[in-house]
Amino acid sequence: MMHSPDGELALIPSPSRSSLSPRQPTLSQGDRVQSFASISTESPYTAGAGSRLVVMSDRFHLSPDPRDWGSSLYDDIKEPDDDLHDPNVGDHNTITWGPHRGLANIGCLLVLCLGLVTLFAGYPIITYFTGAAQSNQGGFNLGGINASGQIPKIPGKLGLIDSDTPQDAFTKPSWNGGPDMELVFSDEFNTPGRTFWPGDDPYWEAANLHYWQTNNLEWYDPEAITTQDGYLVITLSEKETHNLNFEGGMMNTWNKFCFTGGYIEASVSLPGVNNVVGLWPAIWTLGNLGRAGYGATLDGMWPYTYDACDVGTVANQTLNGQPVAATEGGDPSQGGVLSFLPGQRLSRCTCKGESHPGPMHSDGTYVGRAAPEIDMFEAQITGVPLAGQVSQSAQWGPFNAGYIWKNTSDNEIIPNPSITVLNTYIGGVEQQATSAVTETNQGCYEGETGCFSVYGFEYVPGFDSAYITWISNNEVAWTLNVAGMGADPSVNISARPVPQEPMYIIMNLGMSTNFGPVDLENLPFPVHMRVDYIRVYQPSNARNIGCDPKDFPTEDYINTYIEAYTNPNLTTWTNDYDQPFPKNSFLGQC
Repeated sequence: MMHSPDGELALIPSPSRSSLSPRQPTLSQGDRVQSFASISTESPYTAGAGSRLVVMSDRFHLSPDPRDWGSSLYDDIKEPDDDLHDPNVGDHNTITWGPHRGLANIGCLLVLCLGLVTLFAGYPIITYFTGAAQSNQGGFNLGGINASGQIPKIPGKLGLIDSDTPQDAFTKPSWNGGPDMELVFSDEFNTPGRTFWPGDDPYWEAANLHYWQTNNLEWYDPEAITTQDGYLVITLSEKETHNLNFEGGMMNTWNKFCFTGGYIEASVSLPGVNNVVGLWPAIWTLGNLGRAGYGATLDGMWPYTYDACDVGTVANQTLNGQPVAATEGGDPSQGGVLSFLPGQRLSRCTCKGESHPGPMHSDGTYVGRAAPEIDMFEAQITGVPLAGQVSQSAQWGPFNAGYIWKNTSDNEIIPNPSITVLNTYIGGVEQQATSAVTETNQGCYEGETGCFSVYGFEYVPGFDSAYITWISNNEVAWTLNVAGMGADPSVNISARPVPQEPMYIIMNLGMSTNFGPVDLENLPFPVHMRVDYIRVYQPSNARNIGCDPKDFPTEDYINTYIEAYTNPNLTTWTNDYDQPFPKNSFLGQC
């Protein structure tokens, strides 16, 4: 049914039955094309509808023949790649792949495998056999880094030798006729504002403790030490802290920089004035197996320097009351007893299998180890009238009878007796001292002209031709030859060597009545010790820096007992730290 032109509905005759008969056979390609093409010319619709179709064709510009569209849609049109998709077609390519392609694939895999093996196995092996051995440069770790494993960035202080050290200070003649020496360590302290809390510096660390061993009146605090105007400045001030009334400073290179043999010097302006007593400024050295301020590490270690197995290694230097000379004629304040030392903890008498850092002698006995001390100076003010002096000494154990060493003219050499004399203090139940006192430059105090004076000591360690020569005001003050510390039959002890341990450096400013009277009313607090520089030299043929040398190792032992080396509240090895002394063969304990 359809609308008539006038709008009325008109009936459309139904298609004849013949129109419902089966469809005619498929049209040929030409007929299909003609059929498509007739759409625009033989449309059964009205002219208006036809015109709209023509317009769409014009808009899209499509040819009525799909073959003109760039791709044929008919399955009877053969395309170049049709055979690739036809499983009934044989070999698609006449090219025959030879064995070279497989070989190339296998070769590539072999190259990759070889590269991986070289990277993860070959490179480490090659590096091990061809690389140069790294050094700790006298520091705690490889490259001289500090204990935290970090390398601080300090301008002008990148290595063991400070870049500010003048060239004319790189060599030094021996003070005692030995070979010329070369600079191996220096710190000029020119960078302002340096701090020395743990981890701040690759070589120095300030203490944060009370130095109870010498009954000091102050608390040592890192905040009391800094660098200013080209100097290291250690301040002692009247300040309430940690239940004490004074604050001072002590810093050292323990387990970071050590040296064995050579010459160490420092340029120093002393604190206070030259006629008021009580200050205790010092620069000194100690064996690395003992940490200053950590009592347990020093118990049975300080002040020994001994490598023999005899009564000198046992407590009080006596066994069953013998020798008698060790029970009388000693410290008058202790009834004449010679020694209260607990015995050398790491002696040559140590039984095999006991805890000992080594090494061993060819006879199978251990090398005697300890924490000996050599002082560059301890400044004091004494005399009538009062004047500034420096005590320059070494401490020894075990002790001579009556603390009297062989101070003959061959063993004790004082070039200028008018300003240098032997110290009247020679020892007590805890130490034997070889010491001389030298009047220093009276202007080199901060309250006077503030000038700087050079102090130091040169030494050759061991038994043969060993010595210590002390320097005050840049001149030789006195020399001790090792023969002076030879065997003493009266107390049955053997010779003591000039310290062979790796030694570290300590600088401090404090007060103690153990050292002498303290005039608190007249001391001009705050007072300051200033250090312009500190330098270490060694002969080129005897260079030995580092805190863990092969002949005198310390690292493994320190790490084994690290609690004692990091806890200053552990004051004794046995009672506080609860560790036994190694068994001693001289006592029949093996």
